Amino acid sequence: MDTTSTTTIDWTAQLTDQLRWHWDRQLRPRLSGLTDEEYLWEPVPGCWSLRPRSAARTPRAGGAGDTVADFAYPEPSPAPFTTIAWRMGHISIGVFGERNASHFGGPPVSYETTDWPLTAAGGLELLDRAYDHWITHVAALDAAGLARPCGPSEGPYADFPLAALVLHIHREVIHHGAELAVLRDLYAHTQAASR
Repeated sequence: MDTTSTTTIDWTAQLTDQLRWHWDRQLRPRLSGLTDEEYLWEPVPGCWSLRPRSAARTPRAGGAGDTVADFAYPEPSPAPFTTIAWRMGHISIGVFGERNASHFGGPPVSYETTDWPLTAAGGLELLDRAYDHWITHVAALDAAGLARPCGPSEGPYADFPLAALVLHIHREVIHHGAELAVLRDLYAHTQAASR
């Protein structure tokens, strides 16, 4: 059996399609109709969320203005449950934003320098902007770009190829996107149904 092949796999297309398919068919449609109440809903006591600075629940809560994201390092064990707002902010800043800045010329961002939105519309705008920057730049990578080392911004993973980082970021978005969908289901079957 001849195992050689003249077919070349377009890894950029594969990686881009992986996230685009999930984003366009699952995650982003599931966030349609998100309300402010649902965005900030705390399903259990002690949730981490986005909130006014005066109501921060953690000493390291960060934000550029009057709104902060609850945060602690090291993270307590067990980690606190987080709201839809917090999880969307994590995807926007901690997953996409920081990597957009370090690998794709995006503006520098951090939990401490973000002007956190307290509305669902603002959270979705932040998320969409971060996703658009990421997917546009991943789609522009060629084989050499995917093979280049991640560099010092990725700490112990500095020598890993950028393709490994892309896979990791996509797994993070799919993982946290599924959490957002479950929280929306929980809200619909508890809070909204009780009205």
